[in-house]
Amino acid sequence: MGSHSNGDGCSGPDEPLRRAGYALGGDDGCIADARHHAAVFLGQAHTEHELPVSARVRDLTQLVVSELVTNARKYAPGPVLMELRITARLVEVVVWDSDPTVPAARPPDPDRIGQHGLEIVQAITEELIIEQEPVGKRITARLALTDTAVRSSAR
Repeated sequence: MGSHSNGDGCSGPDEPLRRAGYALGGDDGCIADARHHAAVFLGQAHTEHELPVSARVRDLTQLVVSELVTNARKYAPGPVLMELRITARLVEVVVWDSDPTVPAARPPDPDRIGQHGLEIVQAITEELIIEQEPVGKRITARLALTDTAVRSSAR
């Protein structure tokens, strides 16, 4: 597999250097499969593009993948699609499912058991975008490769 950059040195920091898509099955192992795909994807991005993929970034990406895929499997009938993208600054996790209902984080409640997934994803990502599609919805979570990569560019 070769580099996906255009080779002219003009790729911007948000231009995907690597991307991969996955159709996830409906069995109990699909969440573990999604986490495995994320780990392999980040390992390849680190090796092929010499990107700074720390253990922290890998763990947070796998957590986001787990939460988003779990919600998709729990609330949406049918297939779940996942796309992973990495740029010089960000990892993007994109999950599509067939349920058009836009999820919302619930108010904090220390006595509530479970249902904290979206709150967790919002807390650890730089940006969370939820888009209704003609069929279903697409959720894009963006995580910085470094602690200062995106936050330092904020206005």
